[in-house]
Amino acid sequence: MTAPRAVWGDVAKDAARRLGDAGISDAREQARRLVEQASGYEGGEYFVGLTKVPAQRQMAYLDSMLARRLAGEPLQYVLGRWGFRGLDLMVTPAVLIPRPETETLAGLAVAELARRNPPGGLAVDLGTGSGAVGLAVAAECETARVELTDVSVEALAVAQANLAGLGRAAVRVSAHLGSWFEALPESLIGTVDVVVCNPPYVCDHEELPSEVAEWEPTMALRGGPDGLDAVRRILADAPRWLSPGGSMLLELAPDQMDAAAAIARAGGLAVEAVHPDLAGRDRVLQCRGR
Repeated sequence: MTAPRAVWGDVAKDAARRLGDAGISDAREQARRLVEQASGYEGGEYFVGLTKVPAQRQMAYLDSMLARRLAGEPLQYVLGRWGFRGLDLMVTPAVLIPRPETETLAGLAVAELARRNPPGGLAVDLGTGSGAVGLAVAAECETARVELTDVSVEALAVAQANLAGLGRAAVRVSAHLGSWFEALPESLIGTVDVVVCNPPYVCDHEELPSEVAEWEPTMALRGGPDGLDAVRRILADAPRWLSPGGSMLLELAPDQMDAAAAIARAGGLAVEAVHPDLAGRDRVLQCRGR
């Protein structure tokens, strides 16, 4: 008599056990994400899928993903996708993993554009990476034009792949290869209503978790001895590109706000506010052109 084959529910329990034994704290949730990816049963269909028997190719796919995760590769890269403000984004080791604190940055940009009369305008996402912030702005502000820039060919390719999946809003978005404002057409000087940026702001000497330090792109993380090398360049150039009263939104570490605000003021920007992230930590510096 042939023994019954394991169903997805058994497979998920085994995956959670293996992840837990490896010291992964949220092993059950990560096992679910891997099983959803391998099985195709996602969201509300997941629990129905737990009673189904996996195909051999599905098990092979799950085993390969589990091996990568157990070797330390971040879950988001293993899955090749991650959610951000309702978007399902492609992510690879060429780009930073979208994080909840950066959703605050995107939300502030959307709110700034919504306050304009009429709503909308031109937004620029500098160093866009996966495109998360700029594409969220385009998706949520139906009258905004959005320009994406990145100096990395590989990162911009990821952003363009995500742009292709954006739907109708994609017609209002353009992508440019280059360093910060230098990537933009000069015809945009003095016309940008909102500049949004999550620059590299980790100090060179700061220790990071191994999953971050060993997998995410160093160029998008490290910002020099005090973490503000890129911030200095961006804030120095911003007044030239902003429209009158235009807004500059920068994601930073909480302990960098005072130094960055001083740089902004010295460059001719008015410092308007420091906004907390979802955890209540100072996260976004907002400045305005004069």
